[in-house]
Amino acid sequence: MNRTDRLYAIREELRRVGQAGRTAERLAANFEVSVRTIKRDISVLQHAGFPVWARPGPGGGYVVDPDSTLPPVNFTEAEVAGLAAAVAVHGGQPFAAQLRGVLNKALGVMDHGSRQRASSLTDRIWVDGRPESGSAKAAGSIERALSEMRIVTLDYADRDGIRTTRRVDPIMMALTQGRWYFVGHCRRAEEIRWFRLDRVVGARLTSERASFIPVHAVGAPPSTAASLTDR
Repeated sequence: MNRTDRLYAIREELRRVGQAGRTAERLAANFEVSVRTIKRDISVLQHAGFPVWARPGPGGGYVVDPDSTLPPVNFTEAEVAGLAAAVAVHGGQPFAAQLRGVLNKALGVMDHGSRQRASSLTDRIWVDGRPESGSAKAAGSIERALSEMRIVTLDYADRDGIRTTRRVDPIMMALTQGRWYFVGHCRRAEEIRWFRLDRVVGARLTSERASFIPVHAVGAPPSTAASLTDR
């Protein structure tokens, strides 16, 4: 577990246990790090504004101010099974890593019994096949280009296997007819192009801000299509 994930997990565990608190030793054992590392992590959380304080004396430990935090999010076994199914179907597709991160966070805030029941439910869900995908590393660069609105350089192979390099302003991503496409304004062709993700050989994110191009510039979607916001 990297430090960012550990900080999040410590914060959520302290929220979950409430006034019972957690000692530095207990947290260190849970996250398999030293007590000194836990104390440094708590200091980082405090400086970031998270309302955690040390309760002295026997039975003491780190406690979160209940009046300054939101209640923990609770997930049902069916909700977690739904997330797990989505992760399985979406493996290798755009934002798959982020989706798996959501699943891990959901599992992290469930109690042991709920996790066991969710596991029993997911055992009853089978997935065979998923849409074709290209390079996971290339997909990650495209995801960042879209979320940060930065130009991305694509190494792209057409249907005949001929490779070209193109600088693209991101507009959207679309799943249609079982394939994912990255849609953007190609600066080489000077027009909007649809790039099949499974034909993207490589992608490199640049530091250059992309031109803002509204989604409606791509044209009207098919009657069967809708953005995630509309679903």
